[in-house]
Amino acid sequence: MPDDIAQNDIARKAAAASASSRNLRQRVGSGIVMAALALALVYAGPIPTALMILVAALVMCWEWGHLIRAAAADLAFGVHAVCVAAVIGLTAGTQSVLALAVLLVGTICVYMLTLSKRPLLSALGVPYVGLAATALIWMRLDATHGFAAVVFLLLVVATTDTLAFAFGRTIGGAKLWPSVSPNKTWAGFLGGVGSSALVSAAFASAIPGASFLRLGIIGLLLGIIAQGGDLAESGLKRFLGVKDASSIIPGHGGVMDRMDGVVTVAVAAAIYALVLNATAPATALLIGG
Repeated sequence: MPDDIAQNDIARKAAAASASSRNLRQRVGSGIVMAALALALVYAGPIPTALMILVAALVMCWEWGHLIRAAAADLAFGVHAVCVAAVIGLTAGTQSVLALAVLLVGTICVYMLTLSKRPLLSALGVPYVGLAATALIWMRLDATHGFAAVVFLLLVVATTDTLAFAFGRTIGGAKLWPSVSPNKTWAGFLGGVGSSALVSAAFASAIPGASFLRLGIIGLLLGIIAQGGDLAESGLKRFLGVKDASSIIPGHGGVMDRMDGVVTVAVAAAIYALVLNATAPATALLIGG
């Protein structure tokens, strides 16, 4: 009997290790494909970038309704999706102020449509998706440094997420916020944001006129913001009792699960750039006002 129990335990561990290995291969494979596609479309110009963001944003609108209201496609989702699509179109057409006005109207409409189904959370989905989309497209429209700025933001998030996972798995230690995200550790957090600062400082070498110190500090702060976005979505999913926003991306979950850091980083970077120089936001972000 003890031998049978030991053998069963070994078999369970082997099965779990095999499943984990398959999941890791899926994550790496789909991650490489998504990164390559995103880089190609961002390089192609503002319109291809806007179209890519439109597809991702519409999926996020659906995932938000699915999470908050357990609705595959209701009227609130329709308003949410149409509003975000309009915001993306207006921003791509250099009508950012009008886009923000549409975003406000859409938020109010979704709130009114969901008074019996978590109205506040439902309505928050509109700016959550729309503001990030507006920020990224607005940044890409900068003719001088738009491509570099969007790549920089995506690189910050990818570095923070990847290295936080690596440091957390390798070092372990004290948990960062176990009631919200039980797998995140302080070692992972510090390793992730520290790596983001180093990579961001190195990125300055590719931008004439950029300061290593300045971009390193920006990378550190944006790395912290990216981790905050990750924790915020983890808290929301834990509150709602779900693991992933959806299963649309093999090994990753949903689009929201991959974009949580991008959302917060893009909005924070856009606000910073707006303060420095609204006419050239990417240049303001990378070089200064």
